[in-house]
Amino acid sequence: MNELILILDFGGQYKELISRSTRSLNVYSEIKSGKISAAEVKKLNPKGIILTGGPNSVYLENSPKCDPAIFELGIPVLGICYGMQMMCYMLGGRVESCGVGEYGRIETEIVGNSTLLQGIKSNLKMLMSHTDQVTELPQGFQRIASTQNCLNAACEDNNRRFYGVQFHPEVEHSDCGQEVMRNFLFNICGASGTYHLEDYIERTVNAIRQKVGTKRVLLGLSGGVDSSVCAALLSKAIGEQLTCIFVDHGLMRLGEGDVIEHIFSKKKLNFIRVNAGTRFLQKLKGVKKPEQKRKIIGEEFVRVFEDESSKLGNIEFLAQGTIYPDIIESGGEFGDTIKSHHNVGGLPDNHAFEGVVEPLSGLFKDEVRIIGKMLGLPELLVNRQPFPGPGLAIRIMGDVTQQKLDLLRYADHIVCQEIGKLRKKPQQYFAVLTDTRSVGVKGDHRTYDHVIAVRAVETSDFMTCEYTPLPHNVLGRISSRITGEIKRVSRVVYDITGKPPGTVEWE
Repeated sequence: MNELILILDFGGQYKELISRSTRSLNVYSEIKSGKISAAEVKKLNPKGIILTGGPNSVYLENSPKCDPAIFELGIPVLGICYGMQMMCYMLGGRVESCGVGEYGRIETEIVGNSTLLQGIKSNLKMLMSHTDQVTELPQGFQRIASTQNCLNAACEDNNRRFYGVQFHPEVEHSDCGQEVMRNFLFNICGASGTYHLEDYIERTVNAIRQKVGTKRVLLGLSGGVDSSVCAALLSKAIGEQLTCIFVDHGLMRLGEGDVIEHIFSKKKLNFIRVNAGTRFLQKLKGVKKPEQKRKIIGEEFVRVFEDESSKLGNIEFLAQGTIYPDIIESGGEFGDTIKSHHNVGGLPDNHAFEGVVEPLSGLFKDEVRIIGKMLGLPELLVNRQPFPGPGLAIRIMGDVTQQKLDLLRYADHIVCQEIGKLRKKPQQYFAVLTDTRSVGVKGDHRTYDHVIAVRAVETSDFMTCEYTPLPHNVLGRISSRITGEIKRVSRVVYDITGKPPGTVEWE
């Protein structure tokens, strides 16, 4: 077993980024509930512990706190944001509401000598997101960084190997964030950095075999990155015990269903295509709320699987390509639900399968792509444009109809064609059919038609992103083609919102 860094979750939205940050430095990490006992932590024998951020105020009675005995185990601890506040509060410090909250990249100054911040330049811009701060450090701690409005922006107690940062070193927007993590992992925890993704494949294959045994598994194969890599990993683990069903819910991009069938029908898989577009549209008729759409599509997926599996004989397990960002956005024990994912929140309790297999649930999108390449998947699949499970249903604002689907498919096709010509492409780009109509003029006639929004983002982890500043001539061609080639569109707009505060998808 590899060395372990234990990440205790207190509801912070960046907890998976903490895990990703440690793994990118070749140190294995696992996320556990902040309620875990010190005895359980001791059994896991981690090299270090990281306490995540969270939305609560630690001085309130019902705010989550870790087992205080964890601080007596002699294991190095790094508290991030709420994690720092909680550690300081529990060890005798004072935490109070800020006079001025800090959000975004904040100028941060290193103060004095520090083990955690060793070798890092003095003036940094670190991502902050807090309305509380540590106003009095516990005995034994010293201040190691400050901002204009936060005196104790970072602190440490080298004797007990306790460290706290109010900022988020795990995100790309923090200067030298990886150096902070590197100092904690290697200089403080003494990790050797022997974890590699090949280990993940080996461990996961063994875990699948142990869970499934000789029983059969059914996978919904969309042809996307996640489901394709999931299929490859399951195939490596259990071979012919795997049956892949492609449910064409009628919510795919232009011509995509036929492409998926062409690729996978030639693979050494039991590939079945189910054309269920009419069935899904009937279920979605009149539904406007995005969460309700996701729930309906998630349940209908499972019902289709059950119908098909009943024709195939006894299939005991359902496989899903759930990845880490899906789980974090669907909420956790202490966190808020940002949005439900069809393969997380939408799975009904009364599904007919014995169990669910999710071999990618510990991976980020970039890790999934690396795993896919290691498993020999073609570049076409590994680098396919991300596409949500509920498909175009959540790129259509309001109710979903066949007419709207046809309109959006063509608009999205134009967006992908034009942006696809660029030498340097954004990580993700697509069209959204808004629920807004706009006055326009076509020929000598007044129109009152749909508004299409274009989305293009730069991201490496899909937990945060910045909009891509596309060249105006590209945006101009997209607008000209969409309004010229699609009769029912009168206006095209460009989304320039990052994540946060927005999300990659509109719904």
